[in-house]
Amino acid sequence: MRAAIQIVLIAAIIVLSYMLYESIETPIRFNKVRKIREAATIERLKEIRTAEIAYRAVHQSYTGSFDTLVSFLRTDSFKVVKRIGSIPDSLYEAGMTDKEALRRGLISRDTIRISVLDSLFKPGFNVDSLRYVPYTHGHEFEMGAGELETASKVTVKVFEAKVPYDILLAGLDPQLIINYKEEREKITGYPGLRVGSLEEATNNAGNWE
Repeated sequence: MRAAIQIVLIAAIIVLSYMLYESIETPIRFNKVRKIREAATIERLKEIRTAEIAYRAVHQSYTGSFDTLVSFLRTDSFKVVKRIGSIPDSLYEAGMTDKEALRRGLISRDTIRISVLDSLFKPGFNVDSLRYVPYTHGHEFEMGAGELETASKVTVKVFEAKVPYDILLAGLDPQLIINYKEEREKITGYPGLRVGSLEEATNNAGNWE
């Protein structure tokens, strides 16, 4: 009987020790994976923001379509004014302006076009990945664009791209996801990661900034 009791006690100690270990390690593992996924997603949202700002510079509006945005990056270009020639040091020191140098023919200007994709991103950038949320097996960001009237009655162009934590953190501890969502929603107003907003003029800020 005593031996049986000892076996039961040892088993109980092992179970309790494991439960204690897991209670400590589960949040540590959760936060480690969460930070990796958030970092990759924030980087992707920054890339979307960069592309949207460039799109607006050319088309005077944002787009809510990834197909349109990707096509823009692949095929469109910026106009760049290139200066040819230079002002001699003596004339520059005497105060000669570019306008005067142009008039005298010392310099000229030529308009060239530079690929949007090459201008904005490093060589090898996978433009097709722009729409996908990292670590989610093909989930796309929610994205939209439109106009918003501010409190001062000014109409501004806006866009937003976002992903909820339910998608970004899928597969992790459900209760820890709930807790983190509630915490972030209290701080940022959205239970996920988002850049821009369709409801307020945020100057294209991310809710992690």
